[in-house]
Amino acid sequence: MKGYTTTTKEKKSKVTLLKAFKTIIWPRRGLVFTGLVLIIFNRIAGLILPWKSKTLLDDVVPSKDMELLYELLIIVGTAILVQATTSFLLTRILSVQAQYLIAELRAQVQKKVLSLPISFFDNTKSGALVSRVMSDVEGVRNLIGTGLVQMIGGIFTAIVSVVLLVNINPWMTLFVLVPVSLFGLVALKAFKYIRPIFRKRGEINAQVKGRLTETLAGVRVIKGFGAEEQEHKIFEKGVDRLFQNVKKSLTATALMTSSSTFLLAGIASTGIMGIGGYYMMQGTMTAGEFLSFTMYLAFMIAPIVQMSNIGSQLTEALAGLDRTEELMNMTPEEALENRTIALDTITGNIAFNNVSFSYLEGKEVLHNINFKAPAGSVTALVGSSGSGKSTIAGLAATFLTPKSGDITIDGTDISTVKLQSYRRHLGVVLQDEFLFEGTIKENILFPRPDATQEQLQQAIQAAYVNEFTDRFDDGLETLIGERGVKLSGGQRQRIAIARAILADPQIIILDEATSSLDTESEALIQKSLNELMKGRTTFVIAHRLSTIKKADQILVIESGKIAERGTHDELISAQGRYFDLYTYQARI
Repeated sequence: MKGYTTTTKEKKSKVTLLKAFKTIIWPRRGLVFTGLVLIIFNRIAGLILPWKSKTLLDDVVPSKDMELLYELLIIVGTAILVQATTSFLLTRILSVQAQYLIAELRAQVQKKVLSLPISFFDNTKSGALVSRVMSDVEGVRNLIGTGLVQMIGGIFTAIVSVVLLVNINPWMTLFVLVPVSLFGLVALKAFKYIRPIFRKRGEINAQVKGRLTETLAGVRVIKGFGAEEQEHKIFEKGVDRLFQNVKKSLTATALMTSSSTFLLAGIASTGIMGIGGYYMMQGTMTAGEFLSFTMYLAFMIAPIVQMSNIGSQLTEALAGLDRTEELMNMTPEEALENRTIALDTITGNIAFNNVSFSYLEGKEVLHNINFKAPAGSVTALVGSSGSGKSTIAGLAATFLTPKSGDITIDGTDISTVKLQSYRRHLGVVLQDEFLFEGTIKENILFPRPDATQEQLQQAIQAAYVNEFTDRFDDGLETLIGERGVKLSGGQRQRIAIARAILADPQIIILDEATSSLDTESEALIQKSLNELMKGRTTFVIAHRLSTIKKADQILVIESGKIAERGTHDELISAQGRYFDLYTYQARI
């Protein structure tokens, strides 16, 4: 894994209809075939009415044959019943399956997103990811749902209609095919123009949703600075970009609609009226034949117009799948072939060997870091902001990957270890701890939903969570709001610590774990943390240096390097950088 950088850059991808057929349609061929059978029966039943209309005008009415009329009505009524039944079955079977496929794809995309490394999330807005998971896959309903089947059914109906039209009058049919062909060329050009617009729309939509998500999450900051109007203008610009994109696609859609009106409804219908009238006056065409021809013509033109609409939907679906495929092709953090070792149990000996790291190419933030953290020891990381403390902790947690050098766990290179097997032994308490919307109990149980009531109570008492939940009417069942907004910072932190205690990890990373606490709460938490850290390898990042006096080793990080190392007493005696930091804090 030396020098490895996780590949999260999205490669432009284009999903063809053939590829969509292989990956989405063919695995569900039985269902699609059922839909095709139903649509064929539906369309054949639909052709009965124009066929029997000729019989009505040319045979039944002139002969005044009531028996033949009753027979005709039974046939037409049965055909209409078949149409209604097959339409219901088509919608019920295919639409439900399409929604199931959407749900399935959303689950797959969400799983893929969670498999990507932390660096991906550092560079991607959460709102944009929500759009990728929820919106981009919706278009597949037109591949498995009634869209594709209706398109194929439309082609079938158009072909059968052409055959029947030729049988009635080949010259009138030839006249009709000219504007139909012109409309087909216009539609193909429009689809080619629309697809990149739909693709760009997905990107803009993700950006707008991303900004809106940030705005809602940071509403207190926005109101605190009176920046509502500023945020409104930013959002307004985003939705205007979305509008301009939609306007482009509507222009192409309007072109197809007007073309169908002019070429199909206008030229074709007007021409047929004139030619048909001439043939009837000449006595070479009956009124029944003319009525059948116009009805068959409607059956040919209607699916062609419908196919243009479905074509737009399929184009939008493929554009969404383009963006989904880009995401699915990204390399997950667990995908490297050399991650083959699964850790069942660990002792907790961690060593950094000449580790360097950079977030941006050519800009190292850590330079040749060397230290050992023996099993059960406490390693404190101190230094000024931006010195590299959190980066070291992130590397120890496997959230980040060294640019060079290696990190070992019990002598095994961590780059060869399956991440999930390592992280099962890891507990993390962050400076800005994240809590999920729900109850206090649900948040504490997050790492171990199957924990016993006794284990839960031990974690609660160890983190002194009961000190404030006992005052709540609903106790542990108290709803805390989004990100725990209904709790104080100290209360949120104690819940996070209780969560880590319940996980019972062998390796603990405490990133400013007591920074949000008042003096009284800090004293309670520090006491519980001391118990938690016993026998566990612990990394502590702390600005309050008074909390790390008992650490086994203190690493003073400056400019990405270890400037000093030793115990509290040793570093105080050395009167170096740590001495300056400690004495400065003692005075304030």
